[in-house]
Amino acid sequence: MTTTPSSPAASLPGRPPVVDLATWQAARDELLVREKAHTHEGDAIAAARRRLPMVEIDGSVEVVGPDGPVPFLDLFEGRDELVVYQHMWHDGAPHQGQCEGCTWTAWHLRDAVYLNARGVSFAILTIGRWEEVEPYVEFMSYTQPWYSVHGLEEPVGGEMGYVSCFLRDGDRVFLTYRSTGRGNEPTSPHFALLDMTPYGRGEAWEDNPDGWPEGRDVCWYWRSDADGVASWGETTRPVPQWTRPGATPVESLGRTGHHH
Repeated sequence: MTTTPSSPAASLPGRPPVVDLATWQAARDELLVREKAHTHEGDAIAAARRRLPMVEIDGSVEVVGPDGPVPFLDLFEGRDELVVYQHMWHDGAPHQGQCEGCTWTAWHLRDAVYLNARGVSFAILTIGRWEEVEPYVEFMSYTQPWYSVHGLEEPVGGEMGYVSCFLRDGDRVFLTYRSTGRGNEPTSPHFALLDMTPYGRGEAWEDNPDGWPEGRDVCWYWRSDADGVASWGETTRPVPQWTRPGATPVESLGRTGHHH
């Protein structure tokens, strides 16, 4: 039998009903049927994704990295497949003003050794100018390859905020897949973990039982102030930045206009 502990949790505004272990297991097994169906559908979608056509692009187009301009083909590092994350950028903004959503994604993709072991290279592209991007990468202590695609057209440049996949056949390069909208979520395991918890992501769009805590704006926890209080105010940073040496409280996000 499970028991209800004597703790502040008893006063939480909305909790799952308390039952014995056998009742809980029966409900869990019922949900497992749906979870397996969801997994199988995901496998089927992945199979369909592998059957998409592809479009050839110019692999000689130059991107800019720490060693200066290099052809896009070099990002494959000799491998046949390449995955890139296209990081949004606020031109001229200080570190705290850069895209919090892309910070969330890039922070989860700091190490690509398992992709490399599978024969897949990885890089982050951003529309920002390299002279702005380089100190940001150093501040964040990112170790994955970063490149500026400033001034380039899609699919290498253009609109950012997506995961794109490419295939190399000798010196020929092909775009095979590009995510849209919530298609980036697989890059961020915290989403999946939050979805397993009783209160989920704490966002207003979620379907919650009656009496559950009221949800907030989407991704409200992506920024926080110096005290760790989640907020999107002018004195906040993307959450991982508070782990960086020298990160201090800020007076302003220091950005203007829409990011790209």
